[in-house]
Amino acid sequence: MTASELKLWNQLSAHRLMGLSFRRQVPIGNYIVDFACPSHRLAIEVDGASHSFDRAIEYDKARTNYLQEKGWFVIRFTNEEVFHSIDDCCTHILSSLTEKGVVFK
Repeated sequence: MTASELKLWNQLSAHRLMGLSFRRQVPIGNYIVDFACPSHRLAIEVDGASHSFDRAIEYDKARTNYLQEKGWFVIRFTNEEVFHSIDDCCTHILSSLTEKGVVFK
């Protein structure tokens, strides 16, 4: 894992985020997502600088479209977002799930 992935994993692992069960490096079709919460079909990607190049942007777009077609909701964060605003990233994950109708106990 990259340093930013490890930082986010420390927030997601062991049901630390509102009891949600996340797995890392989850295969979905021909792709492997950084993190997934299978029970809510949520995939989370952490993108480094290499994702800002045109070719990578097109690949990520195709990958996101594929995952969405398979019924997954995809959230993308940059390394910088994770490093500098980890709490905001976690809030965004929870807000996105709440918008999908997930109720937290």
